[in-house]
Amino acid sequence: MPVTTIDPNTALVVVDLQKGVVAIPAAHPVDQVVKNSAALADAFRAHGLPVVLVTVTGGAPGRTEGARLGDIPAEWCELVPELNRQPGDHDVVKRTWGAFTGTDLDEYLKGRGVTQVVVVGVATSAGVESTARHAHELGYHVTLAVDAMTDRSAEAHDNSVTRIFPRLGETGTTEEITALLDGGDGDA
Repeated sequence: MPVTTIDPNTALVVVDLQKGVVAIPAAHPVDQVVKNSAALADAFRAHGLPVVLVTVTGGAPGRTEGARLGDIPAEWCELVPELNRQPGDHDVVKRTWGAFTGTDLDEYLKGRGVTQVVVVGVATSAGVESTARHAHELGYHVTLAVDAMTDRSAEAHDNSVTRIFPRLGETGTTEEITALLDGGDGDA
């Protein structure tokens, strides 16, 4: 369902836009994903709405067939500077795909009366989707800015955007979401 509204108490959740992650080859231009995510962060801040900046510092325990994060240098975990981190932003450090598991994210959002989250970042089929699924399960309205995310695989990205996200919430572009924040109808 295309994005229809932004609740008065909505938070932006930016997933894994950190130096090490954005350096990994992606299906879509990462610079545009970062630009759109930064524009949303600026818009949320301008409206006095929470901005949550999520970074990943390791992986969850358990066996997998895929590659795992080993020892990573500190700069790998640094947020990209384009996000222009502000003192009022909330930092979440995670060790799983999703931003809720083992973190204070739900407590932080509920403590501010947040009813909706807009989720952006990398990777669409991992960190973004896991965070969106958990938010949906916790009862938040979920909106996904599809032009502010990418994945290593175009096929995985497209699967999340076309098959999974419509079952979790609404999707829209940075421009549509910003227009709704500004009191427009989203048809910018």
